[in-house]
Amino acid sequence: MQMIGRHILVAAALSIMIGTTPALADVKKGVSAWQAGDFASAVREWRPLADKGDADAQFNMGQAYKLGRGAPADMKLAQSWYEKAAAQGHEQAQANLGLILFQNGNRTAALPWIRKAADRGDPRAQYVLGTALFNGDGIPKDWPRAYALMSSSAAQGLAPAKASLVQMEDFVPAADKQKGKQIAQQMAQRLVETPLNMPSTRPTTLAAASPKPASKPASLPATPKPAADRALAPASKPAAAAQTEKVAKPAPVAKPAISAAAGGRWRVQLGAYDSPAAARGRWPVLSRKIGALGGMQPSYEQAGKFTRLRAGPVGSRGDAEKLCAAARSAGQACFVVAP
Repeated sequence: MQMIGRHILVAAALSIMIGTTPALADVKKGVSAWQAGDFASAVREWRPLADKGDADAQFNMGQAYKLGRGAPADMKLAQSWYEKAAAQGHEQAQANLGLILFQNGNRTAALPWIRKAADRGDPRAQYVLGTALFNGDGIPKDWPRAYALMSSSAAQGLAPAKASLVQMEDFVPAADKQKGKQIAQQMAQRLVETPLNMPSTRPTTLAAASPKPASKPASLPATPKPAADRALAPASKPAAAAQTEKVAKPAPVAKPAISAAAGGRWRVQLGAYDSPAAARGRWPVLSRKIGALGGMQPSYEQAGKFTRLRAGPVGSRGDAEKLCAAARSAGQACFVVAP
C-alpha cells in the first residue's frame, strides 16, 4: 500500500458517495418517467415545480444536470440547483452541495454544509468532516471529535470510514479515543431527542477544536478507493441506485421479518417537519418505499414548532434497529426511540 504523508485520503471516495437518483415527493410523475428512462419528460415535470421553489424538484434538477440525463451535463447548473434546495433545508441537497464543494477544493464554502449534514447523522458528511478534523484540513485538528464522527460513519456501513477508522486506531491516543466514544454517544442521543429535517437557510459554524493530542502519526497509509460503495439516497427519494454515475434501476428493499407489537414500546423516528401536514404527507411515501414499515403505525408528535414522524410499535430494541437498518438502506435517516 502506498504511503502518503500524515493525511487520510478523502477525495478518491467522494466521487462515488454523491447520490445519483432523483427524489420522490410531489414530483411523482417525473420520478416515474425517470425510472422508465424518459429523462426528458422527467425534467419537464420537475422544472416548473423547481422554478416555483419546490425543494425536491430543485434537487432532482440538480441530479439531472449532474448526470446529463434529460438535460445537458453541467456541474455548474447542478450545483446551482443543489444550492437552491439546500437553502430550503433539503438535507441531501445540503450534503451533496458540501461534498461537491469539498471535492472541488472549496473547503471554506463546503465545511458549513458538511457540518450541517454530519450533525444530522449523514455518514458521508461524517466521514469527510472526521477526515478534515483528523488532518487539520481547513479547520483545527480535533482528534476526539474526528474519532467520534468516523466511528458513527463506519457504524452506518460506509466503507471508506471503516478503512479510515482502522488507521485511526493505530494513531489516536487512548485518551482521545475515550473522549471520542463519549462524543459519539452524545451525538447519537441528541439525534434521537432533537427534531430532524429542520429547515434552515444558514449553515452552522464550526465548533472550536480541542487541544492537539500529545502524539501524532508520522504517516498514514492511503485509504484504498473502494470498488463500489453505497450511494446514500436523499430522505425523499426511492431506493438507492447503482454506486457509480451510471444510473441503474433501483433494487427492491428487502423486508426483514419485523412485526408490529400491539403492546410494544419501541419506535423509530423518521424525521421532524415544520408542520403536521408535512409529516402526514411524508408517511405514505416512506411506507411505500420501505417495505419493513408495512404494518407499522405512524405517530405524529409535536416538539415545539416541529412535528416528529415516528413509526411502530415493536417489541424490542433489536426489532427497532432492524427497522432503522431497512430505512437507512433505502436512504432514509432513522433513529431508535427508546420507551
